[in-house]
Amino acid sequence: MSKAVYIATSEPNSGKSIITLGVMQVLTGRAARVGYFRPIIDDYPEGTRDNHINTVITHFKLDQTYEESFACTRSEVVQKSGVDKADEILDTIFEKYKAIESKSDLVLVEGTDFSLESSVIEWDFNVLIAQNLGIPAILLAAGSTKTEEEIVGNLFLAYDSFKSKGVEVLMVIANKVQPVNLKAVRRALRKKLPPEVLIGAIPLNPLLGNPTLQEILEEMGGEVLFGEQNLHNQAGNFAVGAMQLNNYLTHMKEDMLVITPGDRSDIILGALQANLSLNYPAVSGIILSGGLIPADSIIKLIQGLSEVVPIISVQGETYVVTNKIGAIKPRIYAENTPKINISIKDFLTYIEEDELASLLVTSRSKGMTPRMFQYDLLKKAQSDKKHIVLPEGTDERILMAAEELLNDNAVSLTLLGEPERISNKVKQMDLDLDLDQVNIIDPVNSPNFDDYAQTLYELRKHKNVNLAMARDLMEDVSHYGTMMVYKGHADGMVSGAAHTTQHTIRPALQFIKTKPEASIVSSIFFMCLEDRVTVFGDCAINPNPTAEQLAEIAISSAETTKMFGIEPRIAMLSYSSGTSGTGEDVERVREATALVKKQRPDLLIEGPIQYDAAVDIDVAKSKLPDSKVAGKASVFIFPDLNTGNNTYKAVQRETKALAIGPVIQGLNKPVNDLSRGCTVDDIINTVIITAIQAQE
Repeated sequence: MSKAVYIATSEPNSGKSIITLGVMQVLTGRAARVGYFRPIIDDYPEGTRDNHINTVITHFKLDQTYEESFACTRSEVVQKSGVDKADEILDTIFEKYKAIESKSDLVLVEGTDFSLESSVIEWDFNVLIAQNLGIPAILLAAGSTKTEEEIVGNLFLAYDSFKSKGVEVLMVIANKVQPVNLKAVRRALRKKLPPEVLIGAIPLNPLLGNPTLQEILEEMGGEVLFGEQNLHNQAGNFAVGAMQLNNYLTHMKEDMLVITPGDRSDIILGALQANLSLNYPAVSGIILSGGLIPADSIIKLIQGLSEVVPIISVQGETYVVTNKIGAIKPRIYAENTPKINISIKDFLTYIEEDELASLLVTSRSKGMTPRMFQYDLLKKAQSDKKHIVLPEGTDERILMAAEELLNDNAVSLTLLGEPERISNKVKQMDLDLDLDQVNIIDPVNSPNFDDYAQTLYELRKHKNVNLAMARDLMEDVSHYGTMMVYKGHADGMVSGAAHTTQHTIRPALQFIKTKPEASIVSSIFFMCLEDRVTVFGDCAINPNPTAEQLAEIAISSAETTKMFGIEPRIAMLSYSSGTSGTGEDVERVREATALVKKQRPDLLIEGPIQYDAAVDIDVAKSKLPDSKVAGKASVFIFPDLNTGNNTYKAVQRETKALAIGPVIQGLNKPVNDLSRGCTVDDIINTVIITAIQAQE
């Protein structure tokens, strides 16, 4: 099987970007080194780059430059074809493709966009490239304006032309199909094509068919007056504001783009107020025509508003501007993460991912990239969906993470906080977070409040906690969320984005408590390096563990490691390796290693061992030649918190490794802590890990 796949379309505007993003998601989840290549791109002015190449290599963090990602420009192809030098074009394509292939496990090759030349000539050229590269193809066609017969006929002709040239076709996809025709198109394709060819049909998604304010700004050459931070808003419906405000408001629809002359202050201010009102749909932005700018007094009024959608001034009469905006063909660009995520979600929803992967990936790489690890985590979480409570329900990062987690169908969620405040926050942030899918609880007004307070009192009365104190504590979101986990009303909790570690962990220690076999709670970080994932522990909780505690941390870390599909090979780190060193600190590590060997003879462990001997096979051969762990350790246990915390941060910063954690281990039920400086990705990763812990 080839190390690559060629994506080809039979027409322009087929939604090829959606297929590319979806296939890249499948590949990067299953291979350590994925490459992306375009044989031919359009010509761009100096200093301007191909948007789609930039989107793919940026979003998927590919190890390749922009220049490596394509072979020729369209003008070069036209020029050389006109003087019978087409072979030179193929030679260039082959050479640059081979350069990407040589450093990749799998390569996605994306065909041309049908921008200028005859469709027949361009189609034949795509077949020729795939044939010369010797790689199989995925073929697609758009179906939004076609009948069932036209879609199927178009794709069968495409399949036949590739097969006739000896190019294997892995899959055909009907994209942008009207939803009502989806099943019929699938059935017809299945009847028409051989059984070994996978078929797919993806419905038309209006969200992907609408331009963003950023695209409108670039196309119209406008000037941003307000709301530059929200230029990724998508313009859904749009309507000219020419009537009186009271009449215009009745015509407003969700994500509407308001187009009005710049001197219509009534429409401008009315649209801004409607966007903040719970009684009207959200507004995506406002386009001011005629090159007119609102009066200074209106500008001053807008400057004082708490939330302002993009307001863009453009030249041209209102209806000319409207027609130009209506003709804009939307695209997907690197900064528009929501649109990228929608594209990938649509692909994975309507395409048989595992069947496609089995054709694309013949053997799994021995390496493990951060994206592969995160992909595996998501799949594991989806396999047995758990319910996670997030106490900091009004934090913007939590809400953005909740949106993605629900879109990925990774977990069920409860957010703690005042429902109206959370709802307003979601609206202000313009999130696509369906609050009907989220359980929102205000602890004080919860029907479980009295029962939770009584339970806390019973659990803590021996510590002189009375009922009044228990009720006060239960008003705190961390205590309430932890009690949800204790009572089985949630499977796990993630907190700490706005609270200290102590605030998050203390309630869990007080009444969830440790597992019977655990005397302490400890932590690990998953350190996702370029080609592997290792485990560091304990880097967050225990300052100066004893030998017994170090042994317990090692055993707990090994168990957690196995839970996430990594074979534990434990390195008990110290400043010397083997029997060479002496001193109190190294003896403590030596004693801890002996305890682990006695308690868990099934575990592979080496200690004391220095970091270089644990990771470098050549150093290992010199210092510990008979060790089964040295040179290939996967779990690193640090002798104290000072060493562990500084080492994980140094590795994270210097190697750009993704550090997922801290993952708390030793509790009866999973509760995990976030850093107050956490990112949205940190929250997502921690929630998914908590869900997997709950599965176990």
